[in-house]
Amino acid sequence: MTSVLQSTRERIAHTAEAVRGLKRLRELGLSDPRDPAEMLRTLRESRVFGPPATAVRRAGRLFPDNPAVADERGELTYGELDRQSDALARGLQRMDVKPGTVVGVLARDHRGLLLTMAALGKLGARLALMNTGFAKPQFAAVCERENVKVVLHDSEFLGLLDALPPELPRVLTWVDEGVEVPSGATTLDALIEANAPTPLPAPKKPGGFIILTSGTTGLPKGAPRDKTGPLSTVQMVDRIDFPRGGTMIIVSPIFHSTGFGTWLVGVAFGNKVVTSRRFDAERTLRLIAEHRADFMVAVPTMLHRMVELDPAIRAKYDTSSLKGIVIAGSALSPELSQRTAEVFGPVLYNLYGSTECAVATVARPEELAVAPGTAGRSPTTCEVVLFDDDGKRIRAKNVKGRIFIRSGSPFKGYTDGRHKQIIEGYMSSGDVGHFDDNGLLFVDGRDDDMIVSGGENVFPQEVENLLLERADVFDAAVIGVDDVEFGKRLRAFIVPEPGEKPDPDEIKLHVKNTLARYKVPRDVVFLDELPRNATGKLLRKTLLEYQI
Repeated sequence: MTSVLQSTRERIAHTAEAVRGLKRLRELGLSDPRDPAEMLRTLRESRVFGPPATAVRRAGRLFPDNPAVADERGELTYGELDRQSDALARGLQRMDVKPGTVVGVLARDHRGLLLTMAALGKLGARLALMNTGFAKPQFAAVCERENVKVVLHDSEFLGLLDALPPELPRVLTWVDEGVEVPSGATTLDALIEANAPTPLPAPKKPGGFIILTSGTTGLPKGAPRDKTGPLSTVQMVDRIDFPRGGTMIIVSPIFHSTGFGTWLVGVAFGNKVVTSRRFDAERTLRLIAEHRADFMVAVPTMLHRMVELDPAIRAKYDTSSLKGIVIAGSALSPELSQRTAEVFGPVLYNLYGSTECAVATVARPEELAVAPGTAGRSPTTCEVVLFDDDGKRIRAKNVKGRIFIRSGSPFKGYTDGRHKQIIEGYMSSGDVGHFDDNGLLFVDGRDDDMIVSGGENVFPQEVENLLLERADVFDAAVIGVDDVEFGKRLRAFIVPEPGEKPDPDEIKLHVKNTLARYKVPRDVVFLDELPRNATGKLLRKTLLEYQI
């Protein structure tokens, strides 16, 4: 009886939360009851086209003259983006891309990627977003696992295509200056030019899309989404003040969930999205100044490089237009949180989530001001709870536990058949964290990163955050390596600030004076750069292979 009552209460609570979410969308102007015809049309389209195509079609109707994308080739309006993606869809259809066809897309952030995502949705094809950091064996293995039948790619990745069957159709989405297009190759521009910019009949159902996990411990897994509803959008916009009809710079890769999700929100609000094929800290400041950007989306390592630029370089660019910076993809250190406020003001939002769980929490600028590094609170339709190793709920403050998430954008399992652990309807994020006295979430590290040294549990992120506070440390990582006496011992990898030469013994003493003795690194190794992937996540496996 108790379990039935509890289940009933949960259903009522979730229904009430969904109602609050829809109300929030109306408040933000993403759902306008004064235009029921448009509301119904968008809802119907979302059920057959999927998010990218639905967003572009809606923006083409509501904001046809608004700039949609600005890249190295100039700007396209939303009307042009919609029409050109129609033409591209027709061209791909003539290449036998049909509803359900899996199309691998290996492209950096530019108009070609956005046109491709919209066109595939209009065809009902399945979009598989590939990581631009792939080595050839990874790329080939993922294409085989996901049953990719067509590949659209930038010219810089021509070498990777050697790993695929030569008969596999392919289209060039971007051709770098000075690159000779291979004989007989098809380009995206040629397909657009050769086909009418008129809509195709709607597919019967959405093809869906696959976003890959970061792959920090092995081959990236595929996290599919067949469709998403309006409550997926409210997760992103409830606690983040996106501009409307403004300008967003997205330097976080759009092939990953944060860039993809924030681009969709940008389209929904009719924003101009400025893209950059390769990140450069000073160039990003220049883009902010040139476009008078309201907003930026980045990963922490990118933001770190921007705030660590020489003040004389930063002073060359007027970034006063910037009202919001969203970061996600890897941990935000308290030090970076504070440095960002010093350089750009109180504009930082820390988004915590995952490819599988979507958005879990968001820390707003005012929360980061009082609790630097916090992951914040859950937006409406989401909830974060903690469980111990035995699956028992942890409700006490300041007690570490495994983080589990209930999301309005549920994940139904990887493309290889595996799934995340679920307890009482909450999905594991794979992280460990705690809630402080104010109910703010802090992520203490990955569950599988925990180091057991001499019988004591150490989460490396705590030590890394302490090392990053030093003025002579630009970047830091801590791992556990085999030790005969302790089982594991801590090894710190340090990237010094330019011109600095930190002393290993001083670094150890710095940790010893603040943390428990068993958290002090026994080894300190200096590197020019830490191995990280495109979303800024540290590749600890690569460090484990490092020989000293």
